[in-house]
This record gives sequence, structure tokens and C-alpha cells, in this order.
Amino acid sequence: MNVVDIMTHNPITVMGDQPIVKALALMASHGCKHLPVLSRSHHLVGVISDRDIRYALESPFTQENDWAQHQTAHHIKISTVMTAAPIIVEPQAPAEHAAELMLSHSIGCLPVMRAETLVGIITRSDILIAFINIQQRASARNNGTK
Repeated sequence: MNVVDIMTHNPITVMGDQPIVKALALMASHGCKHLPVLSRSHHLVGVISDRDIRYALESPFTQENDWAQHQTAHHIKISTVMTAAPIIVEPQAPAEHAAELMLSHSIGCLPVMRAETLVGIITRSDILIAFINIQQRASARNNGTK
């Protein structure tokens, strides 16, 4: 199984010069916790996570629905709190390689790049879902042969 088989294609993105409230709104409306950050010329420059935002707001215990009300969220730029120059992976890389990268670097996602183009994002959740699906298929095969 390769990254392309389990990644989210055409991920929602934000621009680095936007306020973090924009990232919050997108995360809330799309049910995600990581967003690739693009420059105005559409080059990948970083990744922002809900954790980055919580720390920027100096309140890791603030509930998600309260973040957008936080005045600071309207003034802090995404580029100041994102992870710049993120580790990336290619679509045809084995999914195990992506999992190893995330584990060894203690990160929750990897932008998926084909040359200079962002084509997807793979998260811990994507890998866990793939693992569960593999286990369920294996169980179904085993139950069918008994």
C-alpha cells in the first residue's frame, strides 16, 4: 500500500499571511486538524495544526468552538505559528515509510508532494484507518475459510 492509496487528495489549504482565525474556520468546517500552508505563489511553505493554534493562543485547554472568539486569533498570522519547511512524502512512497517518518519526527501529518506540487496530505488518522481496514479484511477472509 502506498501513500496515494490512503492520503486525502487535494487538501484544504491556507495562505501564510492569513490570520489563524482563517485556519480555525477551515478546520472546523472541514473536520480536520492539519492544513498545508501555501505562499501567494502557491508553493508549500509549512503546515499548521490545531495544536499550533492552541499554543499560539496560550491556552492549550481552550475548546475548539471558543478559539474563533479569541481576539488574538484575528491578529496572529499563520506564518508565525506554522511549522515551516515541513517534512514531505511522495505519493508513491510506501505507507509504512510515511508512518515511520511521522513516528520518528513526532508529527501528525505529512504533505504529499509530486515534484513541486502539493497533491495531498496523509495523517496519523489515515494510517490508523488503513490499518483497521486491513485487519477487518484479514478477519473477514479468516472467518470465511473456517
